[in-house]
Amino acid sequence: MPKNLLRAICRCIKGVPFAVTYWDGETEVYGTSEKEEPPVRVIFKEKLDLRDMLLDPEVKFGEAYMDHKIDFEGDLKALFTLLIKNEDVFKRDSARNGIMQRFMKCQRETSPQQQTEDIQYHYDLGNDFFKLWLDQTMSYSCAYFKSADDDLEQAQLQKHDHILRKMNLKEGETFLDIGCGWGWLIIKAAREYGVKALGITLSREQEEEARQRVKDEGLEGLVEVRQADYRDLAVEGSTFDKIVSVGMFEHVGKEYIPTYFSCLKKMLKPEGLSLLHTITRPIEAPINPWLGKYIFPWAYMPSLREIIWALPEHSFHLIDVECLRMHHALTTERWAENFEKVVDQVKEKYGDRFVRMWRLYLVGTSASFHCSVLDVHQLLFSKSLCNKLPLTREYLYRN
Repeated sequence: MPKNLLRAICRCIKGVPFAVTYWDGETEVYGTSEKEEPPVRVIFKEKLDLRDMLLDPEVKFGEAYMDHKIDFEGDLKALFTLLIKNEDVFKRDSARNGIMQRFMKCQRETSPQQQTEDIQYHYDLGNDFFKLWLDQTMSYSCAYFKSADDDLEQAQLQKHDHILRKMNLKEGETFLDIGCGWGWLIIKAAREYGVKALGITLSREQEEEARQRVKDEGLEGLVEVRQADYRDLAVEGSTFDKIVSVGMFEHVGKEYIPTYFSCLKKMLKPEGLSLLHTITRPIEAPINPWLGKYIFPWAYMPSLREIIWALPEHSFHLIDVECLRMHHALTTERWAENFEKVVDQVKEKYGDRFVRMWRLYLVGTSASFHCSVLDVHQLLFSKSLCNKLPLTREYLYRN
């Protein structure tokens, strides 16, 4: 990529100051007076291919960092924030439209088998890997912070409490967690509310760990964990009083949103409640192509309006919607901090390129939820009308 083009792009970027060191050793500072010290420096270790950068900038710049062609010094999150706030500088409509069309086509062609393989690609990296930087509950979704000073485990436990209170669980009810992860939510539901819980996951590693945790808690009589697809469960004719899904809906795929709610309708008992906790965006669009290639193959972040539109089509009644965007920003910030503490262990097992890839993912996600259109919502809805909930939200906040 010619230096004069990079300079022109850098001069268009507005916000915090930043420095750029070019492949010939020259360093320039942008967006600041000479007296200010830039919080971040971008280092081009070699000249990049102009055509690749223009056609697929997100993927190619990410790969350039992974391959040590680009490096950073200083506050990486500040750099991501700067890039997100100046994303229009990097857009080329014709190229981006082509990328969007390809990724939306992939969404339509993703089979259930492919979805299973994609889940295992990410979540079967190994329980030991996730134990290094998640909290003790091994919760891998947005936590719930009552204060920005809450530690990660405290916030995750608060998230579980918040969800289970919303579900208004009663002893003896049947409870399904679609995409149960490592099982802490179903364990807590059974132990504290006396429900009979089933957790399903497509990940072999998660199933193994969750079953062991259930056994360690002595809850085999109340909690079951299966490696299963929600569609197969619906075909079996299983029904539940309450159904929850936390951080799984992003893997359903755009074309399978109606299928998800159709299966939910079959499995939920009349007047039953369901809670959906998912990343959302304001309008429909494909996932970031770098994220889709390296972290979550074929994932799709639905728009909030897509979900709300689908509910009445399947006889669901919307009760409550809550935005948790800043909670997820804080969660991913904690994950990124924890990850950096164990980088040497991760590098030893997975290699340097993997470390740089996950650093981009975690820091970039935290920055995105601070300042981009990405969001997290919890939606509570019932099958037809439910008149059994308390009249106010006061019950959600009692100790």
